[in-house]
Amino acid sequence: MLNFAYIDELSKQKFTITKNDLEKILSKAEDFVPLSFEEITLLLSIEKTEDLELLRDTALKVKKRVFGDRIVLFAPLYLSNECVNKCLYCGFQNGNIYEKRKTLTKEEALAEAKFLEKRGFKRALLVLAENKIKCGVDYIKSIVRELYDKSGLRILHINSAPMEVDELKELKKEGLGVFQVFQETYHKETFEKLHIKGKKSDFEYRLTCMDRAIKAGFNDVGIGCLLGLYDYKFDVLSTIAHSRYLKENFGTYPHTISVPRFRYAKGAKIETPPYPVNNFTFKKIVAVYRLAVPTAGIVISTREPATLRDEILYYGASQISAESKTSPG
Repeated sequence: MLNFAYIDELSKQKFTITKNDLEKILSKAEDFVPLSFEEITLLLSIEKTEDLELLRDTALKVKKRVFGDRIVLFAPLYLSNECVNKCLYCGFQNGNIYEKRKTLTKEEALAEAKFLEKRGFKRALLVLAENKIKCGVDYIKSIVRELYDKSGLRILHINSAPMEVDELKELKKEGLGVFQVFQETYHKETFEKLHIKGKKSDFEYRLTCMDRAIKAGFNDVGIGCLLGLYDYKFDVLSTIAHSRYLKENFGTYPHTISVPRFRYAKGAKIETPPYPVNNFTFKKIVAVYRLAVPTAGIVISTREPATLRDEILYYGASQISAESKTSPG
């Protein structure tokens, strides 16, 4: 599916980008000429502030050509944290005694939706842990119907566990927009060490979930990795390779690429990111995504501070979630 050996080789090479190289690559990107993976790797090798500023300026130009001045604001609406998986970095993991478990009823979900509606929101991202008994397809369908019928929310997207094609078809019929799943890390060995129990431990099943989603009718899909779990160059290159795979095989780039960074969750086995991503690198990653996949919405999560979220808009981000909590209700 993806050439991980090639990506690994590229990510481990030591590149130094010259001013001439940078200007040539940015000129191509500004003209919407697809960048090679070698060129993308050179951009990821930027270390000077002045080079980052040039990258930022080009990313902003590209974003404005695609989206204008439009910024999408959305709210994650957490429906359930009752999870069967054991993922070492996640607070939702099965067995975490510090996590108070909750799956919202239809009435509770509607109350949340109406609260968001009063705040001016028209779109929400429904977020669920993986538990087919507590929050399977029938549960999701009932929530979607309730919110569309009785609230002012007009666009509902979903971030849930990977599913089979027939299950995804059922959800699409209810009017859901984007289907979103994060690979977390594309590095298989690291993935398997971090996901030790439950369906999420199946690397290949998760990696191919967007193939099934598109076959089920979800033309808009959202991908991403959790920055900090593995070397950012490998994961960013893999995310871009995944984007191009979807375009080549299904005719569509991902609708969104999310850029969450590792944050400690109480009760998680891992307290600090194994591969920390600082603000300089974070800005660089956002700008590189914008140039490598110019039509994708780049999503900044509520876990980033407000001042940084505002700044990141100039590096190519086009969607923001803010002022949200991950506890259902």
